[in-house]
Amino acid sequence: MDADVIVVGAGLAGLVAAHELTSRGRRVALVDQENAANLGGQAFWSFGGLFLVDSPEQRRLGIKDSLDLAWNDWQGSAQFDRKDDEDSWAVRWARAYVEFAAGEKRPWLQSHGISLLPTVGWAERGDLRADGHGNSVPRFHVAWGTGTGVVEPFVRYARQAARDGLLTFHHRHQVDELVIEDGEARGVRGTVLAPDDSARGVASNRERIGDFELTAQAVVVTTGGIGANHDIVRRYWPERLGTPPAEMVTGVPAYVDGRMLDISAEAGVRLVNRDRMWHYTEGIQNWNSIWPGHGIRILPGPSSIWLDALGRRLPDPCLPGYDTLSTLRHLRTTEDIAGYDHSWFVLTRKIVEKEFALSGSEQNPDITAKDRKAVLRDRLLGKGAPGPVQAFLDHGADFVTAASLEQLVEKMNGLTDKALLDAAEVRRQIVARDLQIGNSYSKDSQVQGIHNARRYIGDRLGRVAAPHRILDPAAGPLIGVKLHVLTRKTLGGIQTDLDSRALGADGQPIGGLYAAGEVAGFGGGGVHGYNALEGTFLGGCLFSGRAAGRAAAKQTG
Repeated sequence: MDADVIVVGAGLAGLVAAHELTSRGRRVALVDQENAANLGGQAFWSFGGLFLVDSPEQRRLGIKDSLDLAWNDWQGSAQFDRKDDEDSWAVRWARAYVEFAAGEKRPWLQSHGISLLPTVGWAERGDLRADGHGNSVPRFHVAWGTGTGVVEPFVRYARQAARDGLLTFHHRHQVDELVIEDGEARGVRGTVLAPDDSARGVASNRERIGDFELTAQAVVVTTGGIGANHDIVRRYWPERLGTPPAEMVTGVPAYVDGRMLDISAEAGVRLVNRDRMWHYTEGIQNWNSIWPGHGIRILPGPSSIWLDALGRRLPDPCLPGYDTLSTLRHLRTTEDIAGYDHSWFVLTRKIVEKEFALSGSEQNPDITAKDRKAVLRDRLLGKGAPGPVQAFLDHGADFVTAASLEQLVEKMNGLTDKALLDAAEVRRQIVARDLQIGNSYSKDSQVQGIHNARRYIGDRLGRVAAPHRILDPAAGPLIGVKLHVLTRKTLGGIQTDLDSRALGADGQPIGGLYAAGEVAGFGGGGVHGYNALEGTFLGGCLFSGRAAGRAAAKQTG
C-alpha cells in the first residue's frame, strides 16, 4: 500500500487528522487539488473565531456562562427535527461538541500554541426568544493570528512529518473516485493536474496531465463544502429560504467546489441535510479581490439601520448581528423584495469607526500578525475607522457617503439599476428611530439591543458606539452600504458516527472510510442543525478532524 491512511483535503480538518495519525506513527498520504501555497484551505482566510463556554476570558469580563446555558442555546438554534434519521448522529455530535467547548477545547488549543484575544465577541445574538436561536452571552473567542494562527501549528506538524518520512504531500492531485471494495475503503483514484504556482487563494488551472491511484488501509475525506459553487448552492437552496439570488458574492476560494460530496454519494456514502446551508446577508464586493467574485462579510455591531431594497426597516429579529438565516429568509421570501438581491445599511461615521469589523485574516492584519500594540492603538485608542474598513470606504463599490440624508439616498439609488428608495420615507423611519435615543430605555427593539450590548464591558469599550441620533450632524457624515448575499457554508454532508466513520446508505459504517470538517457537516452530517452559533466552524473542523485521525490511527494500528 502507498500509505497507512490517505487524507483527502489539506484544509484544517485534514491537517488535524494527519497530525493525529503521524503523531501515532502512521504513514499518511495527504492529497489535495491545490498547490503547496494553499495548505490550511479556507480556514487560513477566516477571522479565527472559536466558540468556548465558561472560559477564563468570559469570566474575567463578568460573563456568566455554563454548559447548560450553551446546550440550551445550541438546541434552540439547531432545531433538530430529523432525530430518527438525518439528525440521529448530528444530535450526539452536537452534545459532544458543546461539552468539548466547555471543557477540553481551550487547554487542547493551548497545547498546540493557539492563544486567544482577551476580549470575547457576542456573535449571532439570536431571534429574541429565550428558547430560540442565538447566543445568550458572548462566546466568540478570536485566536491570536486569526484563522492563520489556528492553521499554522498543523501546517508545521505536516511539514515536519514529511521531513520525518511519515507524510507525503500529493499536491495538484484531484480525487475523482473513492475506491470501495467488499464494503471496505481501499484508496482513491483521480486526475493529476498541471503544475500551477498561483498565490494562495487564487483560482488555479484544471488542466489534466495524467491519472493516479493510491491505496491504503483507510481514507479520510476532509474536502470542505460548496460555498464557491453557486450551481450547487442553487440546486440545494431550500424552499423555506425562498428563491436564491440571481447574483451572489463568494466568501470562499474557488476550490471550495463541493465535488467530493457527489463523488462520495456515488461510492455509496450517505449524504444528509443537504438543504441546510449558511450564507450571510452582509456581504460586500471586495475592492481588492483574490478569488473570483470575492466577497467580504461585515461583522456588524448593533447600531446600523438595516433597510430592504425598497427602503423599509427590516423587522425583528432581522437586526445587525442577530439572526443570519431569519434575515436571509425575510429578504428572499417577502414577495415585493424577493426579486432584488441586495439590502442596505445606513449608518454614521461614528458607527463605522466603532462597530464595523470585516471577516477574514487579511482584513485584520493587526490580529493576524499578533501585534498587541497595533490592536490597542487601532481598535481601542485610535481615532477613525480601522485601516481595512477605511480602505472599503475609499475604494469599495458598495459604499457611498454624504453630508445629508437626501444626498445619501440619491447616491444609494445610483448603485442600482433604477431608483428604488424614497428619501422622505427613509427619513421618516430614521427620525422615528432617533426619537427613541433620548432616554436610556426605549420601545424600539434595536435601541433596546444597543443599550443591552453596552452593559457588556467588551462591547462598550471596543464594539458598540455610544447611542446617538443617526441624523446628528456631529456623528456624520452619513454612510450607505449596499449589502449582498455572501455564500459561505454547507451545514449538511456525509453522515458520520462519533468516530467520524462515514456511513453507507444502510446507515452502517463503511469500513476504513472517515469524514471530517465541512464535508461531514462539521460532524455527524450536520452538527449545527439549521443555525450556527458562530465560532463553531473552525472548532468543528478541529473536533471532527481530531476524532477522524484518532479513530483511523486505532484502526490501522
